[in-house]
Amino acid sequence: MMPRTVIRGGLVITAAEETHADVLIEDEKIVALAASDSECARGWSADRIIDATGKYVIPGGVDPHTHMEMPFGGTFAADTFETGTRAAAWGGTTTIVDFAIQTKGHALREGLDAWHLKAGGNCAIDYGFHMILSDVDQGSLKEMDLLVEEGVTSFKLFMAYPGVFYSDDGQILRAMQRGAHNGGLIMMHAENGIAIDVLVEQALAEGRTDPRYHGEVRKALLESEATHRAIQLARVAGAPLYVVHVSAEEAVAELTQARDKGLPVFGETCPQYLFLSTDNLAEPDFEGAKYVCSTPLRPREHQAALWRGLRTNDLQVVSTDHCPFCFSGQKELGRGDFSKIPNGMPGVEHRMDLLHQAVVDGHISRRRWIEIACATPARMFGLYPKKGTIAPGADADVVIYDPGAEQTLSVETHHMNVDYSAYEGKQITGQVRTVLSRGTTVIDQREYTGRAGHGRYVPRATCQYLS
Repeated sequence: MMPRTVIRGGLVITAAEETHADVLIEDEKIVALAASDSECARGWSADRIIDATGKYVIPGGVDPHTHMEMPFGGTFAADTFETGTRAAAWGGTTTIVDFAIQTKGHALREGLDAWHLKAGGNCAIDYGFHMILSDVDQGSLKEMDLLVEEGVTSFKLFMAYPGVFYSDDGQILRAMQRGAHNGGLIMMHAENGIAIDVLVEQALAEGRTDPRYHGEVRKALLESEATHRAIQLARVAGAPLYVVHVSAEEAVAELTQARDKGLPVFGETCPQYLFLSTDNLAEPDFEGAKYVCSTPLRPREHQAALWRGLRTNDLQVVSTDHCPFCFSGQKELGRGDFSKIPNGMPGVEHRMDLLHQAVVDGHISRRRWIEIACATPARMFGLYPKKGTIAPGADADVVIYDPGAEQTLSVETHHMNVDYSAYEGKQITGQVRTVLSRGTTVIDQREYTGRAGHGRYVPRATCQYLS
């Protein structure tokens, strides 16, 4: 039997409310909440009492977009499922949904099995999978039905990366039609990859090889055009659509317009687009390579539209798209040719803290913080109310958060398996103190007490915004 735990004296914050309450945990679940000064709470006996006085008690974060051990451009993302989920725990995230990849010419099942082998027994926190479709044909379309039945209920397609992950409009339409039929949610990387490849070729031919040109060729208009096209294809298919890593003001406008029509269209953005910009891509001495990801960082003016979208719910989720490559030996593959820089940035450890900083800065409310980082990702991907909230019956994924602690983000102190920090030197107010995953302490007063293998695979229901 697990110890009975009571968390006393904290401010419990969910997407719906804030209340001073004690939380009772038993057998991996939250079993009750009661007002901190109530007779009910005072009567609870426990093997372990966690004092949360002056702290927030929040649900563990749900990061629905990570790429652990992902193969890309002849190398692999630097975080394994072991190192990446440990870093996630340090940052108050207790569930990730990673992307299993179908290899062209192979079955979806093969790709999914390969990712189960990578993750099984290695994760510090719970995890699920999306499926990347690299090859849309009759076989993979049929397999989508089987995967939905067993809890892999979302499928990612790419309008970018011709020759690697790219799907044409006909393939996208077929996959969307299948999603409309089986309840699977289509996730879209919306950039016009065919046009981008032309611009890349032209830039390199003209000697424009530095990292900053990665951002210049992946134009905001080519993100908004692809977003528009994806929305229209989804309308034709009668399917919902989730657009990943939205970075451009013009793409937000396309989502806003679709949602104003009442269409089941959703969008996520990531901390890098909210806090970083093309200024970082232009850093000298190839330092800009650290910030190469796709969609790319945009000029700072785009940030206001992203924050506004998060406040108005035209953007619903903040994920990380965590896909770290070390500067030394990996990002450096693109010296002299920005198109060879592995695309991706580290971030799984810092999402909850950066979004709390957004609360401090007045961009979003405390409840909206929990909504975009915990509750909505859980609902979007069929994990709620098991994940994403603090309520009786939910998994005891709970974070004790100190809103007044000050910290400086740095490669010296982060736990991701990567040799730089995208936020080096950034001052943050707020820090995770203690993290429980299904009632087990994985971070205890800033000490790691978790272990590889504690995390379980979580099959998912279909998107809960569609029922």
